[in-house]
Amino acid sequence: MSYGSLSANAIRALNKGARAGGFYHDTGEGGVSPYHREHGGDLVWELGSGYFGARMADGGFDPGKFAEAASDPQIRMVELKLSQGAKPGHGGVLPAAKLAEEISRIRGVPMGQDCVSPASHAVFSTPIGLLQFVAQMRDLSGGKPAGFKLCIGHPWEFMAICKAMLATGITPDFIVVDGKEGGTGAAPLEFMDHVGMPLRDGLSFVHNALVGIGMRDRVKIGASGKITSAFDIARVMALGADWCNAARGFMFAVGCIQAQSCHTGACPTGVATQDPLRQRAIVVPDKAERVASFQRNTLHALAELVAAAGVAHPAELKPHHFLRRSSADRVISLAEQYEQLAPGQLTADPASSPRFAQAWAWSSADSFARVG
Repeated sequence: MSYGSLSANAIRALNKGARAGGFYHDTGEGGVSPYHREHGGDLVWELGSGYFGARMADGGFDPGKFAEAASDPQIRMVELKLSQGAKPGHGGVLPAAKLAEEISRIRGVPMGQDCVSPASHAVFSTPIGLLQFVAQMRDLSGGKPAGFKLCIGHPWEFMAICKAMLATGITPDFIVVDGKEGGTGAAPLEFMDHVGMPLRDGLSFVHNALVGIGMRDRVKIGASGKITSAFDIARVMALGADWCNAARGFMFAVGCIQAQSCHTGACPTGVATQDPLRQRAIVVPDKAERVASFQRNTLHALAELVAAAGVAHPAELKPHHFLRRSSADRVISLAEQYEQLAPGQLTADPASSPRFAQAWAWSSADSFARVG
């Protein structure tokens, strides 16, 4: 939900709706803008590889700027973006055509050029370095929850992070798992179709890996990636999510019609443009109510699904509650589809797990590269 990608009025409507509904608003990696702050809704500051809002002139990370910005009480958590659905392993671009002077000032980037988020981070290059940087973010923010977001690619890369947790004792407060089906109008088509794990596969993998190393009770898991309905929420919570992030449904709530002109600056509904005339299509009070109403009614539908399953809370949903067709003549549960590890199983006997053993053997706390 970056300001720059989205218009000022879209950000205002989303944040005002979040404030009214009592849920948080993720800033996206474009930094915290005045429009995120205007209505006082809770914020999660997402920091990408461009370090917008905490950036030195050469594009590096500025701890002083980060600490100053993160001290804002409206910012409740800080989140490091490693990758995201639809663009795993690919940097982001805000075209020069959409780079207004105000965006240039907020992000700390020059006018007249495409605003590029590199595909990799400059401040760390190893799993241990990643965890040390997350710990630094937590310290600089005054102890606010700090974590990271990623779309799972090679499984040994996440196993390397798990081994780094064991080696250092450092754990993030949370991990947000995105699926490759997560949307963005700026994503390359080949990446949307073929790169990264789908959400359910990645989420189950992350949840069970943390269970397997005995760290699941120390790390919360968020899930994102084409989550728009109560059923979507229920299913991912059964697979291990503690909460869900959603963008697509809220984009529809503020007026997105999927015109696929996000990159042009000519969005016809005023959502993804910096054209002040086009932005007038978004009437903030009306769209904010739609945002709050969408969340409220989705949670009402979730409560009905939970009750129908015979449990009292979404956290009680488990993989065996959900069935899927695996072939023309067979239906299986998600518990049958995805291997469920026992606490500490990976550290005690990694060879006992068919799904995880090879990735575990190929991983190292000192490198994201495959070893062996």
